[in-house]
Amino acid sequence: MTRDHRRAPNQKSALTLTPERAIASTGRRARPSLVDACFRLIRYLEKRNDILLLTTSTRYREHAFDVPKTTQLALRVRDHLRRRKKRVVLLDIAKLKIHTCEGNISSKKGNNCGVLEARLPSRSKNPTGHHRCWASINNADDQLYMITRELFRSRLVVFFVSVRWGQTNSVYQRLFERLSWIENRFTSLGETPIPQLRKLEAGLVLFGQNWNDAQVLKTQRQNFKWFGWKAPAPLSFYWQYTRNAKDESPESYLGAVEEFGALMQTEWFP
Repeated sequence: MTRDHRRAPNQKSALTLTPERAIASTGRRARPSLVDACFRLIRYLEKRNDILLLTTSTRYREHAFDVPKTTQLALRVRDHLRRRKKRVVLLDIAKLKIHTCEGNISSKKGNNCGVLEARLPSRSKNPTGHHRCWASINNADDQLYMITRELFRSRLVVFFVSVRWGQTNSVYQRLFERLSWIENRFTSLGETPIPQLRKLEAGLVLFGQNWNDAQVLKTQRQNFKWFGWKAPAPLSFYWQYTRNAKDESPESYLGAVEEFGALMQTEWFP
């Protein structure tokens, strides 16, 4: 029942994480579990390279001052890793044209998802030849290739996702459905897994307000494993502001904004 449409505070440029500094100007503290989860994520990423960060939450495009909380965190992570000379790419999925999945896994003709005939013919969009999705062929303006091109170059991917009405937001869901052919090729079509993704590590940073976040995270980590991806624990965590699913008060939503503000005011070790 979370809506996650409240304004988040402006981010600071500093990046060092210490729990005792996680206090907003209002005096509200970021809970230690949230601070620790961010700390573990950063420390794990600092030991990796060829990292892909994918943000999925949304705001009104004319409100440039209002950046989703998960996007703010992803930007801070990217900037920190760049200062560490890491190869890292961030893509905002909500700004790309991703058409809806056509459901070719269960079409009238049977499972036709990810077959060789669905290979995207463009060498520039599909340099590996492994992008096979009918919706990419049937929609000339589809931009899923911008994601898979980077994904096939990456050793690690982290999705930054908001929870809305007890599920991942619609942008993430649309994206993940469009990637079904990655899993379908080896589970249903009997092909070998895509070689570029054999050792891929995947994680999910999930922010919600008051309901079902733990179950959402559990489901998505299982999905990663079904895709053949590794899902190490430090790459995934959720932050649900309150456990009271019936708390839809304005004060609760503002409290979440303040706690996130406290988190963003922490210092992250350079």
